[in-house]
Amino acid sequence: MQRIISLLLVFALHGLPSLAADTSHVVVSFDKVVTDPSRGVNPYSRWTRFPGKNVPIRKIMLYVKFGCPDSMRCADWDYSDRIVLKRRNAANTTELNYTIAQMLTPYGGAFSKGWHFQWQVDLTDLSLVLRDSVEIEYIHSGYEENKDRGWKIQLDFSFIKGPAVAEPMAFHPVYNAAFQYGNAADPIEKKLRPYSFRPTAKSTTARFYVLQTGHGMDSIGCGEFCKRFREVWWNNKLVKRTDIWKKCGDNPLYPQAGTWLFDRANWCPGYLNQPEITDQPLVRNQENVIDLQMEPYQTNDRNVIENIFAYLIEYGSPVSAIDASLEEVMVPSTTDIYRRLNPACSNPVIVIKNNGAAPLTSCQIRYGTKGFSAHVFKWKGKLAFGETAEITLPGAIDFNEGMNEFVVSVEQPNGRKDGYPADNKQVSYFQSAPVHDGKIVIQFTTNNRPADNSYRIKNSAGQAVFERALGTLQKDSTYSDTVSLQPGCYRFDVQDTANNGLEFWYAVKAGRGICRLLNTRGQALQHFESDFGSSVSYAFVVSADSMQWSKPGAAVSVGLFPTMTKGKVVMDYFSNEPQDPLVQIVADGGDNAVVEEHQYHGLKKATFEYDLSYRSPQRYYLKVFVKDKLVFNKRIRVVAGIPD
Repeated sequence: MQRIISLLLVFALHGLPSLAADTSHVVVSFDKVVTDPSRGVNPYSRWTRFPGKNVPIRKIMLYVKFGCPDSMRCADWDYSDRIVLKRRNAANTTELNYTIAQMLTPYGGAFSKGWHFQWQVDLTDLSLVLRDSVEIEYIHSGYEENKDRGWKIQLDFSFIKGPAVAEPMAFHPVYNAAFQYGNAADPIEKKLRPYSFRPTAKSTTARFYVLQTGHGMDSIGCGEFCKRFREVWWNNKLVKRTDIWKKCGDNPLYPQAGTWLFDRANWCPGYLNQPEITDQPLVRNQENVIDLQMEPYQTNDRNVIENIFAYLIEYGSPVSAIDASLEEVMVPSTTDIYRRLNPACSNPVIVIKNNGAAPLTSCQIRYGTKGFSAHVFKWKGKLAFGETAEITLPGAIDFNEGMNEFVVSVEQPNGRKDGYPADNKQVSYFQSAPVHDGKIVIQFTTNNRPADNSYRIKNSAGQAVFERALGTLQKDSTYSDTVSLQPGCYRFDVQDTANNGLEFWYAVKAGRGICRLLNTRGQALQHFESDFGSSVSYAFVVSADSMQWSKPGAAVSVGLFPTMTKGKVVMDYFSNEPQDPLVQIVADGGDNAVVEEHQYHGLKKATFEYDLSYRSPQRYYLKVFVKDKLVFNKRIRVVAGIPD
């Protein structure tokens, strides 16, 4: 299935930034992706057509969007999936099976109908093979036997036309497999053999492009839950050492149903793997050697695996001496992967890149919201070719209520004319920050481990105007702090040094905490999800003009704890307006039978306890409906034993 979607429609549907360059989109969709437990993998393939080999390509982005299938609920488990370039040109050609992207699926058990999330990765380095007629295969792994759950997946390949930053000369597949790790009788280094090649006459740089994740679990957690390092050797010289590890407590997709916040071997549930890039100068007229080596390790478990997909791309010299690009507007934005940073009311954040042969040492950045005056910031630094910098810009983010357009342009790199100005400007669409009056009430209920927690309000200069620091909170206590604020932009932050929020289903004995921002009339301005991982924040504007104040929402807030239990669970309910919620407890699997149903009337704030100890140990879902709309859906595991 192939669809070329108009640029404006893609922006509207997917929240992509508006680019000045000529962009086309090739969308490959899979409406129902499920596991095949008999094999452990289930491939889905589509033929499509990418730009021809003679079309100049400046940049390639892949946007991967997940949702629940129309006839199913979202799938439960964190499986390692691959997006593969299977063949080129025709069905009877030799299979290439290049893994071009790696997707780690989220724990989707609590996602409701209408849920969706989108990730992105830069595939420009694969431009030599992402051409012409191709067969794209999505390989879904796992052993989930239930037939009532799966994923709806959309792959959006975005091709930005224009001259290449540096001409790709050759493409070499180096490693492309799942390698057993730690077997003394068959060490991984036997498989990860050094790769030798002789560069083309015009090649000047070798780029080593690596996707890698660890899987399986032996007695100490390897390969998924242990940190091991990887080394890259170039012509017998160590050029890079990397820990194969990723922190997950700040995952932008939260909360999830499972152990989403446990740190893992270079991945997190609900994550599109990002490549590590290593550039090295080529030695001409002789063999060059790239070698990837893993930290020495031995285990008796034969299920410890390292997924390694690596390519080497030869490039010619950069086309321009002076060439800066605007890569990303992180703040303000509606992009899913930047949800923890947005909405915002001050300090925009952007990413720039040096595409020129000369080091980028300065540039001028012009930015502002459409309809308001622009700001100018002069950046100074030092970026080598291919390097990027994340820049926080000063000042307020102006906005009108609702959706806005934020315009950013990069000008005068090194005080000179840019070699390719078409990628120097972007428009980012963003939602306005909420506006409140000058008195905010912080209602904070601690759990049983308050030493991990702190909260504060900061102004636009980053100065704390109110704070409850680490070590000052008592367990199982409720704090109601009324804070008076002058007009301006603020951000409220809650931190958890244990990276497991105010609740985490696995840490049952830690209990559950609650955080809300209220007005002085006791109405909720913002409910915070307690299962937030490492931190949660909320930006808002204080105004003296009551006509600008955001109205307290009618949405309800529901919490449930513990969700791993011998039987008893507690549900807390909060609403600014009286509602008539319907609570159902549903058995997971089979006919999804409703085992309990409770109808309440005129409810604003209450706490209820339900006891499922009379039921057999298994999974259940607690669902809350308001006006026939599902507003809360969380999984309960009734078990015999409870971990710490």
